[in-house]
Amino acid sequence: MKKLLFVPLIALFSACGNNNPETKNETATKDTTLQYFGDSITTEGALAADQLSTMMKGKDSMKVKLTGTIEAVCQKKGCWMNIGIGNNQSMKVRFKDYAFFVPKDASGKMVYMEGVAKTDTTSVAELKHYAEDGGKSKEEIAKITEPEINIGFEANGVIIKK
Repeated sequence: MKKLLFVPLIALFSACGNNNPETKNETATKDTTLQYFGDSITTEGALAADQLSTMMKGKDSMKVKLTGTIEAVCQKKGCWMNIGIGNNQSMKVRFKDYAFFVPKDASGKMVYMEGVAKTDTTSVAELKHYAEDGGKSKEEIAKITEPEINIGFEANGVIIKK
């Protein structure tokens, strides 16, 4: 008799384990048009990246959530991306602690990112390294002779719209 009760109980617990409501809700609400990288962030409250230069006036750094268009991605690993910030300028986005990368084919896609924007000086060596990673020719790389002062961004989380 004990054996007969044991078999249905095992079947009942097995069936219950497969119907986890948290898993169902997560699947039902997950937007399949978005790809997530790094820390969990949302798209809500993101400011347009072309507003960043104005917001940074007089500040060395600031925490912010931005949205914009990806102009270029590191073609070796996806370890950085450039985002347009208006006035024919772009911002180099790196990823916190080198903990995640983005797809190398993400250029032209909409991105949401959260992290810290800061005024940066990029050395000639670093600029040449980025140009090489970006697939620039040896002639274009050789033309880099001056460091750049610009706005950089360290993202702790990124969402890319497919």
